[in-house]
Amino acid sequence: MFDDTYRTLGGPAEGLYKEKGSKFLAFAYPVRTADEVKTHLERLRKEYFDARHHCHAYILGPTKDAWRANDDGEPSGTGGRPIYGQLLSADLTDTIIVVVRYFGGILLGASGLANAYKTAARDAIDHATIVEKTIDVRYRLFFEYAAMNDVMRIVKDFGLKPESQLFDLDCRLDLSVRQSESVRLYDAITNLRTVRIEIL
Repeated sequence: MFDDTYRTLGGPAEGLYKEKGSKFLAFAYPVRTADEVKTHLERLRKEYFDARHHCHAYILGPTKDAWRANDDGEPSGTGGRPIYGQLLSADLTDTIIVVVRYFGGILLGASGLANAYKTAARDAIDHATIVEKTIDVRYRLFFEYAAMNDVMRIVKDFGLKPESQLFDLDCRLDLSVRQSESVRLYDAITNLRTVRIEIL
């Protein structure tokens, strides 16, 4: 057995940190794509147009291989990186955190800035609902109507719900199964000689 789950946010969350007059407003969102990331960033830049910086970091995908950290004009490594570090330490993916900074007139120094962005991001995570999701494999099955009972018995045995289906003389069925069960399902389906299976 291998791990086929990942952690993400159940919904938006907010955090706040104040230091020497500067305010750091943190906004965390669940996201699935780079386009969703862009949408949240554009909206927050419009809404908080008078803020000095909009630093952010995000991680996408169950394997966490797509990520970015952005300092938005803060000294290198003091904004995006600390936010990214908090995403990692909370073991989150498919998540963006944007920290909006209002400058209070007193410089915080590099370590003070990094701590402020880190603490604001952490506060948003602490206020978030974290959910565990499964990494799923999607299959499409093609079969003749005569094989329907055999196919549906396997679907029932695995406790699956069809995502979409077309039942006619030629039938089609889309299924999602968690990754750890995917090989077993694939083998069960291919044992039915009259059924063709594709990975979506």
